[in-house]
Amino acid sequence: MELRILPRNIADMIAAGEVVQRPASVVKELMENAVDAGADQVSVTVTDAGRTLIQVIDNGCGMSPDDAVLCFERHATSKIATAEDLQEITTFGFRGEALASIAAVADVVLKTRRAEDEVGVEVHLTGSEHVSTREVAAPQGSNFAVRNLFFNIPARRKFLKSDNVEFRHIVEEFQRVALTRPDIAFTLTHNGRDIHVLKKAKSLKFRVTDLLGPQLVGEVMDIAAETSLVRIHGFVGRPESAKKTLGNQFLFVNGRYFRSPYLHKAVMKAYEALIPEGTTPSYFIFLEVDPSTIDVNIHPTKTEIKFEEDSVIFQTLFACVREATARGGAGGDIDFDNPEARELPVIGPRFGEYRPVSIPTAGVDPTYNPFTEGEKYLDVRDFHPEIPFYGDPVRPSQAVDRHEDYGKLFEDRTMPTAQVLVVQGKYIFSQSASGVMVVNVRRARERILFDRFLKVLGQDAHVSQSTLFPVQVNVGVEGRLLFDANDALLKRLGFDIEAFGTDTVVVNGVPEGYSTEAGKVHTMVGDLILILADDHGSLPETMAQSLAQKFAVLGASGGEKLSSPTEAQRLVDALLSSSNPEFTSSGRRIISILPLDEIDKRF
Repeated sequence: MELRILPRNIADMIAAGEVVQRPASVVKELMENAVDAGADQVSVTVTDAGRTLIQVIDNGCGMSPDDAVLCFERHATSKIATAEDLQEITTFGFRGEALASIAAVADVVLKTRRAEDEVGVEVHLTGSEHVSTREVAAPQGSNFAVRNLFFNIPARRKFLKSDNVEFRHIVEEFQRVALTRPDIAFTLTHNGRDIHVLKKAKSLKFRVTDLLGPQLVGEVMDIAAETSLVRIHGFVGRPESAKKTLGNQFLFVNGRYFRSPYLHKAVMKAYEALIPEGTTPSYFIFLEVDPSTIDVNIHPTKTEIKFEEDSVIFQTLFACVREATARGGAGGDIDFDNPEARELPVIGPRFGEYRPVSIPTAGVDPTYNPFTEGEKYLDVRDFHPEIPFYGDPVRPSQAVDRHEDYGKLFEDRTMPTAQVLVVQGKYIFSQSASGVMVVNVRRARERILFDRFLKVLGQDAHVSQSTLFPVQVNVGVEGRLLFDANDALLKRLGFDIEAFGTDTVVVNGVPEGYSTEAGKVHTMVGDLILILADDHGSLPETMAQSLAQKFAVLGASGGEKLSSPTEAQRLVDALLSSSNPEFTSSGRRIISILPLDEIDKRF
């Protein structure tokens, strides 16, 4: 095959794919440029999740007419001049690839003016092709308008996710930049609706409050440490506030957001034995190191960092977080000699949802008299009050007098038997033709809910039960967007959830079979976010099966305990009339028969 040099426009589109992966990439690059330009006010406006328009306006230093044209050339940068400059990078952008990459796959108009210039300049490019340059009236700063992203790469545009998914990515990037600079005012508007309006904040804690809600600030603790290699500061979540949902986990180095599974492991290690398995604490951790000891140029989007002394950073971060959790009363020894020390570790009110505790109750028979003639017949209820026995109990007056006819003790007509027995709310025992049938309560509910949800997903009918009082849950902007996008689906399934503000929902009702207890509703909402965040872009039949299964597991895991014989029998009846009473949708066994001969072997 003959080698050839690619035309510039094609080479630019290929290179753009490394930097501009989706609309959120454009928002990230333009916001970072605005911060680097010294702006103290940055406005982001988005239409159709960035497909139609992404506009970022700042009041920074602006550019001269010559620089306004040159900035769209690949590798045009004011940040580095020599190889040594790469070792001292403290700004967001430095490679000069962002604007060139954006212009290669969109229609871009830049209006900019410096403070010393009387008029500004407007530069228009489409697909890397220069369209026009002219003088215009413009305020100090820069105004980038990016339209029709990926117009010249239909395949890339086709494979963008839904508007809801793409806008969630935009919100993530917006938050990451906004957290690094509390001293800058930021706004985010989508389709004419204000999502975030952030004024300049006095400190990081105020910025977290404005960005993610006051509730979150009450759930975090300060951390601080300083060594010769690294300075650490920020906040970590209290153990009792750890959630099943991933979110609000932020790592920054020298003011730049980055991902690091390695350092995330250091944080999680510090929470060992303090949080339930499967949950993750929030954290906002800022590292400050000598720029020459890190490499920020190992990834096109600059979200990965290589540390020169990564093992030392790991140990320092672990010790810092561990010290914060101990100081906050989540662990460590109790100092009985210190009058100011905590008396006991504080466990949050929701911790019991993950670590349920069964409190035994004592039973009292006010009619019992040890001096009464005759013999008191012992009942197993007196010794195991936690086991509900459904059926008529055997009263002393109904007991057989052994002196009259000892053999009658073993006749069915004189010894009423319980029809249904529930053990610790987990299993139902019932007589069957060949022995004893044992039903797993949680899995039975899962099968029943799966069948119901699978049916409901194909129609408009739904069954809902109201909560005693509306339950308000702060879910963050991203969570709120998920509920907005899936409102019709949730209503079909029986959820009555309303939007409240920009980051909160109110739960008025849940599907039949779900718990309506306020604490469990809070947990359910967190699990719903996990389910809704998954991309259900497969075949409709497969999607329905997957959603029905996830919602069934969610409902079964938080169901109320059986409280009456009627309820227990109803559950068994519903299970036996389901599509497959023996197995859940994931193939786990629901019913087991204990044969009579196997029971005989035990005696």
